[in-house]
Amino acid sequence: MSSEHSHLVHIKTHEELALYELIPDIVWVFDLDKHGWWWGNSAAISFWGLNTLDELINKDLSGDTQGARDRTVQTFELAAKNGLTIDPWTTYPDGKPKTLYMRHRACLLGPEKHRGIIAYINEEVNLGETPENLLLVEAMRYTTVLVTSFTFDGQVIVENPSATEAYKHIQHLPQNDGNSPFSLRFDNPDEGQRCLTRAVEQQGGRWTHLMHTTQGLRKHTLDIRVTRHPLSGEFLILMAEYDVTELHQALDKAEEVQGELRRMAHYDALTGLPSLYFLLENAEMFFANAIRNRDQVAVLFIDLDGFKKVNDTWGHPIGDRVLIDAATRISQQLRRADQASRIGGDEFLVMLGGVNKPEDAGEVAQKLIDVLEQPFIFECEDKDDIEARISASIGIAFCPDHGDDLEQLIKVADTAMYKIKHSGKGSFSFAEIL
Repeated sequence: MSSEHSHLVHIKTHEELALYELIPDIVWVFDLDKHGWWWGNSAAISFWGLNTLDELINKDLSGDTQGARDRTVQTFELAAKNGLTIDPWTTYPDGKPKTLYMRHRACLLGPEKHRGIIAYINEEVNLGETPENLLLVEAMRYTTVLVTSFTFDGQVIVENPSATEAYKHIQHLPQNDGNSPFSLRFDNPDEGQRCLTRAVEQQGGRWTHLMHTTQGLRKHTLDIRVTRHPLSGEFLILMAEYDVTELHQALDKAEEVQGELRRMAHYDALTGLPSLYFLLENAEMFFANAIRNRDQVAVLFIDLDGFKKVNDTWGHPIGDRVLIDAATRISQQLRRADQASRIGGDEFLVMLGGVNKPEDAGEVAQKLIDVLEQPFIFECEDKDDIEARISASIGIAFCPDHGDDLEQLIKVADTAMYKIKHSGKGSFSFAEIL
């Protein structure tokens, strides 16, 4: 259990929820860590067309998209932070769509203290009887951009008026085996077909292409996600197109603007460290050099222990100064060939090149722990100096032992770090090699 979730209510057994059986509204409890229901009252069981609680708990959710899983995690984090979330969700009992207003509270579940959300449902939203209405509700969330839903083979299901206007000139163009309404929007239809294949394989993504619109050739950033047909449950592609033509024209004309945008994308505004985006862009070259030299790359996932207490005690300005100083201390312990990054909140990432043996990375991790445990002292004009203390938990993964993809290595190192979080903090752990 993360320290930032220690304030949440811990529900140990189903018996603690017995009083929810006395109300007619739907209430269910969802376990994020196993991605399945943990409990539901009789109204919830009936809602899903089931007969027993065990049927609800064992309901197969393996077909859920990564987007659905990510939204559940986001809801938990928002509820943990704000106490309550209220928003519409579309569910599919018996394969038929129902959109509901759900209130969510975050909690911890069972002896393992899994992350959980309690959903309270007392209002169904009537979005009409036709699937087009439901899809357009989703599309209208993007009213300032072009939004279209496609089948996986590139056929249009529904689009918003902006998309219709932008591509009305291609509606009657002939299709052959090598293109589709999706690919015909591209200046190069072959490139469009490759984009469609990549989007289906990767379950979405974000790319920029030159598009053939009624306004001429325009450069669009395509934000592609996977959604579901509200009637059949068929998986579809939902694509939002952002026109970034003027931005790219300005970047072509103004080197100063271009440099500033790259700095904003590649460096953390608070600490000045490179961003995770920068590391992802350069990781392949970093790893290739190490493999060519028959060395390893160590990826250290660093989480600051006690940082929330600093914010709660002295406020975010002091918390920001601790993060800035922590970034400096981390950088000072590294060689020029190594790379540090702030990846968000109180989490940092370090890549060490030229690692001959795991102990080398362990020595660096211990140095980082030692230097971060030293007090952070800040002078105050009208009161005593502030002395803030934190520690660090570090998980370590290696390329190529744990893979050669930085995102995968981050996940492995993150898992190793949480072992330290659960066993006392202020130390480091090597990831297991399966």
